[in-house]
Amino acid sequence: MNFEEIVIKVTEEIYERNPSLLERFGVKGKEKCLEDNYHHMKHLQTAYELNQSSFFIDYAVWLDGILTKHGMKTQHLIDNFDIIRIVLAKDKGIAEQEERFNVYLADAIAVLKGEPVNGEV
Repeated sequence: MNFEEIVIKVTEEIYERNPSLLERFGVKGKEKCLEDNYHHMKHLQTAYELNQSSFFIDYAVWLDGILTKHGMKTQHLIDNFDIIRIVLAKDKGIAEQEERFNVYLADAIAVLKGEPVNGEV
């Protein structure tokens, strides 16, 4: 599975879990969700290449600030990151990256929840 397939699966899962998002934000909102998930994957890849969880954490905090200003809740981003983790766990094509991606996602989720970070920052 490539990043595009991951992004599509993640977005589909988000809208299956919360169909009210389509009613609330419309088709443009779903397109923005796809776009955001491409950005999530690009930032995960960059954090992987830099071997820096802090890179993804900084991105998550920055993005959360933007999303909450547009009516989203932090929990939506946390749920999005959790769904990425689930989809990645099913993907055998990037297995060597999965463990570190999971650390970066878990660290970002912890920060967004105001909890201590487990990985290296």
